[in-house]
Amino acid sequence: MAAFEALRPDITIMDISMPRTSGLQALEALRRAYGHARVIMLTTLPGEHYVRRAIELGAAGFLMKHSLRRDLLDAIRAVHAGNRWIPADVARTLADHYGQSSLSEREIEVLRSAAAGNSNKRIGVHLGIAEDTVKAHVRTILAKLDARDRTHAVALAVKRGIISL
Repeated sequence: MAAFEALRPDITIMDISMPRTSGLQALEALRRAYGHARVIMLTTLPGEHYVRRAIELGAAGFLMKHSLRRDLLDAIRAVHAGNRWIPADVARTLADHYGQSSLSEREIEVLRSAAAGNSNKRIGVHLGIAEDTVKAHVRTILAKLDARDRTHAVALAVKRGIISL
């Protein structure tokens, strides 16, 4: 925030994985304070979850670190011209999951806890909710991810970048 205030760049390139805060939190704060800020998010993280969330928060573009050399100048030019920049492979991933409901923050918490090997009862105690509520969240998670069981849901969530292990 301080660097943006001091420099007022035309384009900001921000990593999703930062040391003290997440890039998504920083993006949200930056766009809230400076609605005109044009931000390109940079990541190595797979899956559409982070991309979708970054776009919802106002990111103008998205770059994968593995394609940085190839795409950086094109991305900056596109965003500077007022367009969005989403690489084809990222757009395909977004399209593959278009129309699927996003998991809520609570559902993500339940899924993370399940991924850690916790039972519904332990998840409920940890999150301060009833075991039946946990079961309802798990059913919703399975439906939203089109997963067969909890293990499959965790695998899909990791692949899509919703959680990490």
